Amino acid sequence: MGKTELTIKAAIQILKPIPEVFEAIVDPKKMSNYFIAEGSGRMEEGREIEWKFPEFDMQFPITVGKIEKDKYVSYYWEVNKKKNLVEMTLSSFGKDTVVTITEKGMENNEEGISWLMGNTEGWANFLACLKAYLEYGINLRKGAFEFRSGE
Repeated sequence: MGKTELTIKAAIQILKPIPEVFEAIVDPKKMSNYFIAEGSGRMEEGREIEWKFPEFDMQFPITVGKIEKDKYVSYYWEVNKKKNLVEMTLSSFGKDTVVTITEKGMENNEEGISWLMGNTEGWANFLACLKAYLEYGINLRKGAFEFRSGE
């Protein structure tokens, strides 16, 4: 039996229209209210950008893949010296938006399973923070991960 690639999938319904959710994902100023501390630029197809997270004193390079306005965002980032694909799909549910995230790239082995557990938790947190920011104007991430700053 060959090795299989592991895939994370997480989704949430956000009580906002698709264009507002899309902008919160691609605009680094908006992302800084729920996910990153700062970003070097807007997510645009083919662009290389860097993200800085509030609890880590380093930059994380991002290679933006395909972008379909109000529908789809993809990018690659490095995980354990390997480029992983992250895909975010936006779909309508009445007046609301369903955001579905998948991340692919790790093998089904001990390292991959550890990644699967950690990043599944991370994407669920991302979605909860995005929802809290867009629906209630609060930053759930602020002060949430300072205990991890030494990792």
